[in-house]
Amino acid sequence: MSEGVATRWRGRVSAWWTILRIALEERLVYRGDFALGTLMRFLPIITQIFLWWAVFETVPVGADGKSRLVGYGFSDMVAYYLLTMLGRAFSSMPGLATGIARQIRDGEVKKYLVQPIDMLGFLFWARVAHKLAYYSVAAIPFGIVFFLCRGYFERGWPAAPYLAAFIASLLMAFVLGFLVEACLGLVGFWMLEISSLLFLYMLFSFFLSGHMFPLDMLPQPIATIVNFLPLKYLAYFPATVFLEKVPIDRLGWELMVQALWTMLFLWLARTMYLRGVRRYSGFGG
Repeated sequence: MSEGVATRWRGRVSAWWTILRIALEERLVYRGDFALGTLMRFLPIITQIFLWWAVFETVPVGADGKSRLVGYGFSDMVAYYLLTMLGRAFSSMPGLATGIARQIRDGEVKKYLVQPIDMLGFLFWARVAHKLAYYSVAAIPFGIVFFLCRGYFERGWPAAPYLAAFIASLLMAFVLGFLVEACLGLVGFWMLEISSLLFLYMLFSFFLSGHMFPLDMLPQPIATIVNFLPLKYLAYFPATVFLEKVPIDRLGWELMVQALWTMLFLWLARTMYLRGVRRYSGFGG
C-alpha cells in the first residue's frame, strides 16, 4: 500500500471515529428520556404473549400433545417473537428517511456538499452511535426478558454454525435496514414529500419482515413472492436462523442472498445520492 493511500485511509478512519464519538455523546445527553423511551418498547411483549396464547388455545392438539401452527408450537412462537423484536431493534431506523428528505427539502444538505464529509457515511456512523447508545440502555431489559422467557427456548442455544450465522444476519440486517431507509429518504431529491411513500413502506415492512407473524403462515403464491423480497432479512431470517428452522444446506445460500441485497442497496443509495446532487438546487437555510 502506497504512502498516499495509507494516509487517506488513516484520515477516513479518524473522521469516522470522530463522527461516531460525537454522535454517541449527543445521544446520551438526555439519558433519562432516552432510557424511558427504550424501556417503553418492551411493554408490547406481554400483549403478544397473551395474543398467541389465545390463538393456540383454538388449535387442535397434535400426536405429540402440543398445538402447532406451520411447525411452530406456542413456545416456538413466543421465542420467535422475542427474536424478531431483537432483529427489528437492529434493522429499524426511526427518523432516518424523514430526516434525509427534510434536509434535502430545507437545503441543509448543502453542508455535505461544501465540506469534506460524505453524507451517507456520516449518517451511517451516527446510526451506529444510536444503536450503541440504545443497547447500552436496553441490554439489561433485554437480558431480563430473555431470562424470564428462557423456558420458551426449548432447544436452548443453537449449534455453533447457526449461532455464527445469527450474529452475521443481525449485523447485515442493520446495514440493510439503514440502506433501505436511506434510499427512501434520497427520493426527496425527486419528490417534495415522501410521507406517503414512507407510510407504505412501514406498513409492508411490518408484515413482510415477519415481525407480526412467521412468514411460513403466508399462503402460496404470496409466500414465494415475499421470499424473493429483502424485507424478510430484517427480522424473519435472523429469528429462524437462531431457532434452527433454516436447513443447514441452505444457510450459506441465504446469508449470501442477504449480502447481495445489502450490496445492491449500497449501490442504489450511492447512485441515488450522486444523481440527486447533480439535479439539486440549493434553496433554503
